Amino acid sequence: MKIALKILIIAGIILLVLVGLVAFVLVKAMLTPFVPNDYTKTVETGGEIEAKYLAMGGCEVKNTQAEAPGEWGEFRAYYPAALEQGEGKYPVVVFVNGTGVKASKYKAPFRHLASWGFIVLGNEDPSTCTGASADATLTWLLEGNDNPDSVFYQKVDVGRIGISGHSQGGAGVFNAVTANEHSALYQAAAALSPTNEETAAALNMTYDLAKLDIPTLMLAGTEGEFETELVIPPAQMEKMYGRMDVPKAMARRRGSEHGGMLYQADGYVTAWFMWRLQGDGEAAKAFTGDSPELADNPLYQDVRIDLGQ
Repeated sequence: MKIALKILIIAGIILLVLVGLVAFVLVKAMLTPFVPNDYTKTVETGGEIEAKYLAMGGCEVKNTQAEAPGEWGEFRAYYPAALEQGEGKYPVVVFVNGTGVKASKYKAPFRHLASWGFIVLGNEDPSTCTGASADATLTWLLEGNDNPDSVFYQKVDVGRIGISGHSQGGAGVFNAVTANEHSALYQAAAALSPTNEETAAALNMTYDLAKLDIPTLMLAGTEGEFETELVIPPAQMEKMYGRMDVPKAMARRRGSEHGGMLYQADGYVTAWFMWRLQGDGEAAKAFTGDSPELADNPLYQDVRIDLGQ
């Protein structure tokens, strides 16, 4: 009996230790950012323009948040600190979350884009494919633009609004700009490893690329089983690109997996919005001219650029 009791005690202690280790790993995972905080210094670049716009911009950044309905949790906004004192209006980029990846899990890209002079928005919605939470987040900002008590009062340039999203958030981008209340306000989009059409339809995340009417950048990686077989295989990406009858560009980043596309191509995502929303001529060279940098960058393949110019 004494031996059996000792065995039970030892087994109980081992079980408690294992439970504690599992709990520690889960808590650590919950607290760990989905995007490295130092990615702007560590991600490899293959061109001067990519390197310039991957680096932090010149604006000091502040942030604020407000309660959002239900499982959306909260609306988040990062913005240039100068917005609080100046008289100017600022362009906007809305971020659309990937599945279960709340905005609070990737603060670094928000800060990065805001440092280049944008108001950057997101929320905590775990399922964003319809674009509804993105539309609600933009509504929150627009209400602030009309509210004298808001930090954003008369600071939003409603003629310069863009949107970006990753994975399921890529499907959310397509729906946000084609099937929601404020769809007509968007001027540029960037879809990062968006869920391909067939998989999206099977998961009830359907979107219609034929309805796109704004310049769109689509990027994906080349590595990983999940990336190549389920999210956006090369053949599906080409097919989706062909359905877009808008000024457009696409590329696949060599060696990048699905999750990495949220930030590893951020140099060109930032350049895209700097060109399309801020009229930055240097950023435009990444995509325009006889030799656009994206097409010559050794880190990218399957590059297609069709701007209709």
